[in-house]
Amino acid sequence: MTFFEFELWVFLAGLGIFLFAMHMMEESIRLLSGAAFKSFIRKYTGTNLRAIFSGLFSTAVLQSSSAVSLMVLAFAGAGIMNLTQAIAVMMGTKIGTTATAWIVAVFGFKFNIDAFSLPLIGIGGLGIILLARSPRYVNISKFLVAFGFLFMGLDYMKSSVDQISEVIDPALFADYGVIVFALVGLMMTAVMQSSSATIAIVLTMLFSGVINFQSGAAMVIGANVGTTVTILLGAIGGMVSKKQAALSQLIFTVSTAIITLLILPLLTWLVLDLFGFENNLVLGLALFHSIFNIIGVIVFYPFISKIAGFAEKTIPERVVDLSKYIHKTDPSVADAGIEAFRKEIIQQLNYSLIFIYQQFTPTQPANLINYGDLEQYHAEIFEYYTKLVSYEMDESQTEFTDKLLRASRNIMNSARNIYELRDELSILKRETAPDLQRAYQSISGRVKKVYESGILLNEETNQPEGIIFEIEKLHEQIDREDRDFIKMCSGIISSKEFKKVEVTFLLMMNRVITQSSRMLIFAMKNLLKNRTTEKSD
Repeated sequence: MTFFEFELWVFLAGLGIFLFAMHMMEESIRLLSGAAFKSFIRKYTGTNLRAIFSGLFSTAVLQSSSAVSLMVLAFAGAGIMNLTQAIAVMMGTKIGTTATAWIVAVFGFKFNIDAFSLPLIGIGGLGIILLARSPRYVNISKFLVAFGFLFMGLDYMKSSVDQISEVIDPALFADYGVIVFALVGLMMTAVMQSSSATIAIVLTMLFSGVINFQSGAAMVIGANVGTTVTILLGAIGGMVSKKQAALSQLIFTVSTAIITLLILPLLTWLVLDLFGFENNLVLGLALFHSIFNIIGVIVFYPFISKIAGFAEKTIPERVVDLSKYIHKTDPSVADAGIEAFRKEIIQQLNYSLIFIYQQFTPTQPANLINYGDLEQYHAEIFEYYTKLVSYEMDESQTEFTDKLLRASRNIMNSARNIYELRDELSILKRETAPDLQRAYQSISGRVKKVYESGILLNEETNQPEGIIFEIEKLHEQIDREDRDFIKMCSGIISSKEFKKVEVTFLLMMNRVITQSSRMLIFAMKNLLKNRTTEKSD
């Protein structure tokens, strides 16, 4: 094995450890925070400025702009966040992601890495084993291990690059323009799916003298653009709103990169000469990373709505027509219109039940539609309702139609509740503690029972009275299991293995599942009772 081959493996080992540490840090923080960051991002996006700061803060803590951006894409796809809010949050993530560069620049090149990385790994590793019964302390221990590995990986990369710098003349790269270095940074980030890893490598090369400051700055610019690859991949096959948000992020990031490259000599002078970082290039590059992202946000802040408008125009919302009856029925004929309206809501119920049940099963039914389609379908139903009631109807017909609309709204609200809970359900499903497994089985079991009862309700049902009896029994069972679940939580709250916040988390999930099940049952009762009345008449 030659000298260069050995150093290459040292470098790759360092890179692998660094990437593993970033992944472990992101995962442990995500599990520790639970739904907190999702709630935070959804809550603090009332204005574009607040949305930017929520993206900045979330990314700085989670240490992953891609994770936050993908979360935002999901919110945009669900209609929880509009496109301008999504763009603002993703702009904030660009500033937030510079926190990693500062951590690496401040701690990675001035301190004896072994002095604090090894204790962190040792304490964290022991914690994972000794505190295995507590999910919270296990994740804290994983975070400590990850933080230690982060700098251990950096140290490996630094030592290998230090050796290379002794035999490589930086003048060899002088003929390569900043565009080439920017493209290298972009490709490295696209391949590794981590701008933090790319920036760590760039800081290491700069510290060792392999590249100069301007070349390193160009690579950081390219790494900034490379993060959009993850976002674009996350939008593939998604709803139109996701694609619009991804396009907006691409426009903002690429435009910021072009502007920064054009004024790169000015920014280099600003950091090295005006701010005096000529003798500390590593910290100077971290400052440069923050400055050009802040400049990008300032420049494009007034144009957020225009970027959103361009994205919506470029990728228009597709028209989804899921209706089976209402689009073929003239609403001016009240009897026919009401019957078509009722059958359409039964169809909506069937679609929604399949969608809800799918959140608990690993396979994808061939006829599954996504949540955005359900929202569009509900909009079509409501639009038909407004046409229906605009024509003259007697009092009983009006009351009947209003009951049907309430059934449709209950169905939609139930689907939305479960959709918003899907990440929490996924976390709970992966838990290994027996009580948590019992909690998941209780929740998924109730949903399955509602699904099995509701899926029978369609326009071909010939014995609605029998199904009503079964649904009444189901209603009683749902209420009974709700009480049993609360009793179970009361029993485990005294356990040292569980924190009060974890029990609160279970109670919150149970409340959402119970309410959603009741809404579906009420909708089914209304639809079936109406059919029973018609049959007796």
